Amino acid sequence: MLENWMLPRIFPFGGILFDFLFVLIAIPIEAYVLHKRLKFDKKTSTFYAISINLFSSVIGWSVFFASEPLLPIQVKSELINYLLFNNFKSPGTQTLLILTAFIIFFATFIVKFLLLRLLLLSLIKEPFAKKEEEVQVFQRQKWRGFSSLKLQNTSVVTTVLIANSLSYSVITAILLLRSK
Repeated sequence: MLENWMLPRIFPFGGILFDFLFVLIAIPIEAYVLHKRLKFDKKTSTFYAISINLFSSVIGWSVFFASEPLLPIQVKSELINYLLFNNFKSPGTQTLLILTAFIIFFATFIVKFLLLRLLLLSLIKEPFAKKEEEVQVFQRQKWRGFSSLKLQNTSVVTTVLIANSLSYSVITAILLLRSK
Protein backbone atom coordinates (compact mmCIF):
# COMPACT_ATOMS: atom_id res chain seq x y z
CA MET A 1 0.00 0.00 0.00
CA LEU A 2 2.86 2.39 0.71
CA GLU A 3 4.33 1.73 -2.73
CA ASN A 4 1.31 3.41 -4.36
CA TRP A 5 1.38 6.43 -2.08
CA MET A 6 2.40 9.53 -4.05
CA LEU A 7 2.19 13.26 -3.71
CA PRO A 8 -0.67 14.72 -5.73
CA ARG A 9 0.11 16.34 -9.05
CA ILE A 10 -2.19 19.24 -8.28
CA PHE A 11 -1.57 20.71 -4.85
CA PRO A 12 -3.96 23.32 -3.40
CA PHE A 13 -1.36 25.95 -2.54
CA GLY A 14 -4.06 28.62 -2.61
CA GLY A 15 -6.08 26.83 0.06
CA ILE A 16 -3.02 26.30 2.24
CA LEU A 17 -1.93 29.93 1.90
CA PHE A 18 -5.43 31.19 2.66
CA ASP A 19 -5.62 29.02 5.77
CA PHE A 20 -2.25 30.43 6.84
CA LEU A 21 -3.58 33.94 6.15
CA PHE A 22 -6.72 33.23 8.19
CA VAL A 23 -4.68 32.05 11.16
CA LEU A 24 -2.45 35.12 10.87
CA ILE A 25 -5.54 37.34 10.87
CA ALA A 26 -7.32 35.54 13.70
CA ILE A 27 -4.38 35.51 16.13
CA PRO A 28 -3.99 39.28 16.65
CA ILE A 29 -7.76 39.87 16.73
CA GLU A 30 -8.35 37.17 19.32
CA ALA A 31 -5.24 38.18 21.31
CA TYR A 32 -6.58 41.73 21.50
CA VAL A 33 -9.99 40.52 22.72
CA LEU A 34 -8.40 38.22 25.30
CA HIS A 35 -6.20 41.11 26.48
CA LYS A 36 -9.08 43.57 26.82
CA ARG A 37 -11.81 41.29 28.19
CA LEU A 38 -9.91 38.82 30.38
CA LYS A 39 -7.24 41.33 31.47
CA PHE A 40 -4.30 39.16 30.45
CA ASP A 41 -1.04 40.85 29.65
CA LYS A 42 -0.19 41.10 25.96
CA LYS A 43 2.32 38.25 25.97
CA THR A 44 -0.09 35.84 27.70
CA SER A 45 -3.04 36.75 25.52
CA THR A 46 -0.91 36.31 22.40
CA PHE A 47 0.26 32.90 23.66
CA TYR A 48 -3.33 31.79 24.29
CA ALA A 49 -4.51 33.12 20.92
CA ILE A 50 -1.70 31.35 19.05
CA SER A 51 -2.30 28.11 20.96
CA ILE A 52 -6.06 27.92 20.51
CA ASN A 53 -5.92 28.93 16.84
CA LEU A 54 -3.18 26.49 15.86
CA PHE A 55 -4.69 23.61 17.81
CA SER A 56 -8.18 24.30 16.47
CA SER A 57 -6.79 24.54 12.93
CA VAL A 58 -5.04 21.18 13.31
CA ILE A 59 -8.20 19.63 14.77
CA GLY A 60 -10.30 21.14 11.97
CA TRP A 61 -8.05 19.84 9.20
CA SER A 62 -7.92 16.42 10.88
CA VAL A 63 -11.72 16.28 10.97
CA PHE A 64 -11.85 17.41 7.34
CA PHE A 65 -9.42 14.74 6.13
CA ALA A 66 -11.20 12.07 8.18
CA SER A 67 -14.66 13.02 6.86
CA GLU A 68 -13.73 13.78 3.23
CA PRO A 69 -13.67 10.12 2.10
CA LEU A 70 -17.21 9.70 3.46
CA LEU A 71 -18.68 12.47 1.29
CA PRO A 72 -20.77 11.69 -1.81
CA ILE A 73 -19.02 11.97 -5.17
CA GLN A 74 -20.90 15.12 -6.24
CA VAL A 75 -19.98 16.94 -3.00
CA LYS A 76 -16.35 15.85 -3.40
CA SER A 77 -16.34 17.18 -6.95
CA GLU A 78 -17.80 20.51 -5.83
CA LEU A 79 -15.29 20.73 -3.00
CA ILE A 80 -12.31 20.06 -5.25
CA ASN A 81 -13.66 22.49 -7.84
CA TYR A 82 -14.01 25.20 -5.21
CA LEU A 83 -10.59 24.60 -3.64
CA LEU A 84 -8.72 24.52 -6.92
CA PHE A 85 -10.71 26.88 -9.17
CA ASN A 86 -12.75 28.99 -6.70
CA ASN A 87 -16.15 28.35 -8.31
CA PHE A 88 -19.11 25.98 -8.05
CA LYS A 89 -20.72 23.85 -10.74
CA SER A 90 -24.12 23.47 -9.14
CA PRO A 91 -26.17 26.36 -7.66
CA GLY A 92 -27.47 24.18 -4.79
CA THR A 93 -23.99 23.88 -3.36
CA GLN A 94 -24.05 27.42 -1.96
CA THR A 95 -26.84 26.49 0.47
CA LEU A 96 -24.81 23.52 1.67
CA LEU A 97 -21.79 25.80 2.00
CA ILE A 98 -23.69 28.27 4.20
CA LEU A 99 -24.96 25.47 6.44
CA THR A 100 -21.46 24.02 6.68
CA ALA A 101 -20.04 27.45 7.53
CA PHE A 102 -22.43 27.78 10.49
CA ILE A 103 -21.52 24.30 11.71
CA ILE A 104 -17.80 25.06 11.38
CA PHE A 105 -18.21 28.37 13.24
CA PHE A 106 -19.91 26.81 16.25
CA ALA A 107 -17.62 23.76 16.26
CA THR A 108 -14.59 26.06 16.19
CA PHE A 109 -16.09 28.13 19.01
CA ILE A 110 -16.58 25.03 21.17
CA VAL A 111 -13.08 23.72 20.39
CA LYS A 112 -11.47 27.09 21.14
CA PHE A 113 -13.39 27.43 24.39
CA LEU A 114 -12.41 23.94 25.53
CA LEU A 115 -8.78 24.50 24.53
CA LEU A 116 -8.64 27.83 26.39
CA ARG A 117 -10.16 26.27 29.51
CA LEU A 118 -7.68 23.41 29.26
CA LEU A 119 -4.77 25.85 28.90
CA LEU A 120 -6.01 27.95 31.81
CA LEU A 121 -6.35 24.88 34.02
CA SER A 122 -2.99 23.43 33.01
CA LEU A 123 -1.08 26.65 33.68
CA ILE A 124 -2.43 27.34 37.19
CA LYS A 125 0.43 28.30 39.45
CA GLU A 126 -1.24 27.28 42.71
CA PRO A 127 -1.00 23.63 43.75
CA PHE A 128 -4.25 21.75 44.12
CA ALA A 129 -3.28 20.14 47.43
CA LYS A 130 -3.85 22.45 50.43
CA LYS A 131 -3.39 22.03 54.13
CA GLU A 132 -6.20 20.84 56.39
CA GLU A 133 -6.68 24.28 57.96
CA GLU A 134 -7.16 25.93 54.58
CA VAL A 135 -9.77 23.36 53.50
CA GLN A 136 -12.20 24.26 56.29
CA VAL A 137 -14.09 27.22 54.90
CA PHE A 138 -17.43 28.70 55.93
CA GLN A 139 -20.50 27.83 53.84
CA ARG A 140 -20.95 31.43 52.71
CA GLN A 141 -17.39 31.62 51.42
CA LYS A 142 -17.94 28.38 49.49
CA TRP A 143 -20.96 29.84 47.72
CA ARG A 144 -19.02 32.99 46.89
CA GLY A 145 -16.30 30.84 45.36
CA PHE A 146 -18.82 28.90 43.27
CA SER A 147 -20.48 32.07 42.02
CA SER A 148 -17.13 33.59 41.05
CA LEU A 149 -16.25 30.39 39.15
CA LYS A 150 -19.57 30.63 37.30
CA LEU A 151 -18.91 34.28 36.52
CA GLN A 152 -15.38 33.52 35.34
CA ASN A 153 -16.64 30.64 33.16
CA THR A 154 -19.30 32.89 31.62
CA SER A 155 -16.69 35.56 31.01
CA VAL A 156 -14.45 33.08 29.19
CA VAL A 157 -17.38 31.82 27.10
CA THR A 158 -18.45 35.31 26.01
CA THR A 159 -14.86 36.36 25.41
CA VAL A 160 -14.15 33.37 23.18
CA LEU A 161 -17.47 33.91 21.38
CA ILE A 162 -16.67 37.58 20.74
CA ALA A 163 -13.10 36.80 19.62
CA ASN A 164 -14.23 33.99 17.33
CA SER A 165 -17.02 36.13 15.87
CA LEU A 166 -14.71 39.04 15.14
CA SER A 167 -12.07 36.88 13.51
CA TYR A 168 -14.67 35.02 11.43
CA SER A 169 -16.25 38.33 10.37
CA VAL A 170 -12.93 39.66 9.10
CA ILE A 171 -12.17 36.37 7.34
CA THR A 172 -15.63 36.39 5.73
CA ALA A 173 -15.06 39.95 4.52
CA ILE A 174 -11.75 38.87 2.97
CA LEU A 175 -13.43 35.90 1.27
CA LEU A 176 -16.13 38.21 -0.12
CA LEU A 177 -13.49 40.59 -1.44
CA ARG A 178 -11.61 37.64 -2.95
CA SER A 179 -14.67 36.42 -4.83
CA LYS A 180 -15.27 39.76 -6.57
